[in-house]
Amino acid sequence: MKKQKSPATQNPFDVLSEELVFSILDHLDSNPLDKKSFSLVCKSFYSIEAKHRRTLKPLRSEHLPSVLNRYPFVTHLNLSLCRRVTDGSLAFVADAYKATLQRIDLSQSKFFSSNGLLNLAMNCKNLVELDLSNATELRDAAASAVAQFSNLEKLWVGRCKLITDMGIGCIAVGCKKLRLICLKWCVGVGDLGVELIAIKCEELRSLDLSYLPITDKCLPSIFKLQYLEDLVLEGCFGIDDDNTDVFKQGCRTLKKLDISGCQNITHIGLSALISSSGCLEQLNLADGSPVIFCFLYNFQHFR
Repeated sequence: MKKQKSPATQNPFDVLSEELVFSILDHLDSNPLDKKSFSLVCKSFYSIEAKHRRTLKPLRSEHLPSVLNRYPFVTHLNLSLCRRVTDGSLAFVADAYKATLQRIDLSQSKFFSSNGLLNLAMNCKNLVELDLSNATELRDAAASAVAQFSNLEKLWVGRCKLITDMGIGCIAVGCKKLRLICLKWCVGVGDLGVELIAIKCEELRSLDLSYLPITDKCLPSIFKLQYLEDLVLEGCFGIDDDNTDVFKQGCRTLKKLDISGCQNITHIGLSALISSSGCLEQLNLADGSPVIFCFLYNFQHFR
């Protein structure tokens, strides 16, 4: 009886040499052309460079199938240069990076719909960052698909003007682990949507509500966030300080506050707000109400 051959094992020296090459590649991150030159040295380097790459920024969407096949371990995919990203393109991504993808940037991409996002959500369970900025055609159905990313921590939906409170409510319920959300120029979102985000996403650290048609009605829910550090209210013209009790509540964890362009917030509201925010480190008051001398006394509380 013939002896069965034992399965081939990888040479430990090969593993060691590959790790050494990975260390070299770690120092070539500053210039992408260096990595390209490295991969062209020989077939072995070509293969190792493909295994090492974790960040990918393709230039054209039609090359996605071949590019995704070449780089199997990508965690951060930037498709902002691929203007024509369809649901089919996202299907390729979902199939290629089921286990690895953590971040995807679709901030300048077009032509995909809620179906493509849902396919991505169902397959890429480890995704923690999603940038949909400037996707002006997306509606509440797309927001409902985004809500399926249960592990999402950072979300940008700036200029998604067709998304309403209903869509944002879906995101608030489905993405409770959110630490950052940017709703800049989402003019279909009002007090209700913002309140839902503040109530459901208790781990929020950064909240950008620039140019939203909101009032001071949603501020109490925002100020109750226990970990909020960065709040942007730029251009929120509907917020005024008629109800100073809201501003006195403040947010004690806040470190950065941007209320530039909020011309209806006077020195009275500002004084009440910053006096209750003892951790404040950065304050932007540009293009707002005139800052009078008595208001400056509030700054003696800040180290």
